[in-house]
Amino acid sequence: MLVCLVGGGYFFPMGTELLVFVMFLAAAVAGLVAARYGHGWADIQRSTGEKVAAVLPVILILLSIGMLIGTWMFSGTIPMLVYYGIKLVNPQFMIITAFLVTAVMSLTGSSWASAGTIGVALMGVAAAIGAPLAATAGAVVSGAYFGDKLSPLSDSTNICAIGANADLYDHIRNMVYTAGPSFLLAVTVYFIAGTVTEVDAAAMSATDHPLLDELEQAYSIGWPVFLPAAVVLWGTLKRKPAALVMVSSSVIAMAVGVAVHGFNPYDAILAAIAGFNVTMVDSIAASGNAPSDMLSSLLNRGGVNSMATTLIIILAAFLIAAGMDVSGGLDKLLHTMLERARSVMGLVAATLASGATMIALTSHGGVTALIVGGLFQDAYRERGLAPENLSRSLEDSVTILEPLMPWTVSAIFMATTLGVPTLEYMPWAVFCMTGWMFSLLLAATFPHTGFGLKTLGPPDK
Repeated sequence: MLVCLVGGGYFFPMGTELLVFVMFLAAAVAGLVAARYGHGWADIQRSTGEKVAAVLPVILILLSIGMLIGTWMFSGTIPMLVYYGIKLVNPQFMIITAFLVTAVMSLTGSSWASAGTIGVALMGVAAAIGAPLAATAGAVVSGAYFGDKLSPLSDSTNICAIGANADLYDHIRNMVYTAGPSFLLAVTVYFIAGTVTEVDAAAMSATDHPLLDELEQAYSIGWPVFLPAAVVLWGTLKRKPAALVMVSSSVIAMAVGVAVHGFNPYDAILAAIAGFNVTMVDSIAASGNAPSDMLSSLLNRGGVNSMATTLIIILAAFLIAAGMDVSGGLDKLLHTMLERARSVMGLVAATLASGATMIALTSHGGVTALIVGGLFQDAYRERGLAPENLSRSLEDSVTILEPLMPWTVSAIFMATTLGVPTLEYMPWAVFCMTGWMFSLLLAATFPHTGFGLKTLGPPDK
């Protein structure tokens, strides 16, 4: 898969079509390897089905976010967030603003919900004021995973603690050693990027921005448009099922669009399933003026159907994982890494490598954290290291590296939702890019400084 992605990207445009083709090709190779070891198509099909069933809640969230984006366009929720964002955000500080706002939002426990709601609005603001989209998307992804990683409400945070048999709050406190430096580095990079970015002088004058007039013409500005967002915030804080919360918010958004803006009720259904389209706004059609490209780019998106390609890529990813699973290749990789961990540095490096390898092949953070955590628990204990060191290493590989791998579920979701390919936002996802580096740095210096890792007793150096 790696060879074909690199080679294909050199000769052809790096798009979704190439990615899907390469993944199915890699799945075929994985199947041939499995067949060589005596496993048939039925075994691969069964393993694929088990993996799909395991991530069904994630798939339901994916579909519900597609519906959420379409209906929030219909209700004016995202357009109004963009409207006020244009008025309030200085283009010079758009990147750091995207990072900090998304980080705060994701402290409620969901990186996906944060990126799929406030992240989409921030991307709309960035497009409107001329800020760099790749950098803004990278900042959104970084912020989403920073807040999610340090939130006791996050599923991934809880599962990593469980996988390592660590206390949840000890785990969160211990993550500050790697998350803190990554956060400060991200803030520094985003601030400097903003100061050196050339901004169109016209974009600095928010009150004269042409998009504001179009949004005022298309929507009735008022507090009801934020009711769908309030539903998501309430449901997240109350720990209600994410998919049900988002569907409920979508229903409220459909009602707001009809009652407040006077949109056609049938268009509410179309927005939820096929996505919103600017032609649904009668006031723009009645004016006789064609909507601007910027308005169309902002509004024409969302819907359950928009996630169809994402589901195909997920299926291809699970076919690859199933082939490696039934052939024993994945187990072989993990045990080989563990056998070579002969020091604290080697142990942490093996944990990071195992987590990154398995999340790349399965796209299932929960399963990866539980398997890798169970495999490495004894090794950490034997070296006198507390379990929260293991749980932190799981977070620094499993949780924050997944959105940087273009074929994984999280990366596909972020690219689809934010409208920026993974390879373009990757260099700007500073928080996600550096967590594992600080983890390795602390492990390398720990025998000399005794800092950064928590011990059970005298450590085995």
